[in-house]
Amino acid sequence: MDRQVAFRVFRFDPQSDSEPRFDTFTVEAREGMNVLEGLFYILENLDGSLAFRFSCRGAVCGSCAMFINGAYRLACKTMLRDLKEVTISPLGHLPVIKDLVVDMRPFYRKYESILPYLLPASEPPLKEYPQSPKQRHAINEMIDCILCGCCHAACPIVWTNKDYLGPAALTKAYRFVADSRDGAENERLALVSGPDGIWRCHTIFNCHEVCPKYINPTYSIQQLKRMAISRRLHFWRKNK
Repeated sequence: MDRQVAFRVFRFDPQSDSEPRFDTFTVEAREGMNVLEGLFYILENLDGSLAFRFSCRGAVCGSCAMFINGAYRLACKTMLRDLKEVTISPLGHLPVIKDLVVDMRPFYRKYESILPYLLPASEPPLKEYPQSPKQRHAINEMIDCILCGCCHAACPIVWTNKDYLGPAALTKAYRFVADSRDGAENERLALVSGPDGIWRCHTIFNCHEVCPKYINPTYSIQQLKRMAISRRLHFWRKNK
């Protein structure tokens, strides 16, 4: 049965607005409707100037990550059932381009800094790199990361240190360090072991709580810490 849901939506255009505001819209919600569809209802019926990102509508692209009712979520995965009001803001700690659209370039620069691609230790085989089920299982969870930015926005260290690599980049770093086909473990550990890397993490678990793919970035960061310490001890013993 259709019902009305109030949407309080963050609005801000840096080119024309002096400060942000919230606009309220009444959405005619139908059974099975999600927040992203509610935003489309507003765009198509109430205000064609509303800006937001979307792509797959299937919770696998991460484009529609937003701050919804006090938590970072995917709009396409957040259902309207039983909700009487929805308050939506853009991802935090990233520059707002317009309304719910943020500039993701700072986020992706951090991701690029960890070399997010395989760097084999030797010449590639003629066909493919063999990998056992056990070796593949070690990276299953991290591969599921869709780079939505929810964990990055929810991280309190990112709030206070704009140079901190953040949970998404560090999770991807561990994804490659733990990959049996990769040969750049020492190089990647050196990249993430600096003052703005793994040692900045305070193990607060905000990243784990908001991940729409149920990934635990804290686990990856702790594994990187363990490997970095082992690497340092090995170096110390070797040169003692």
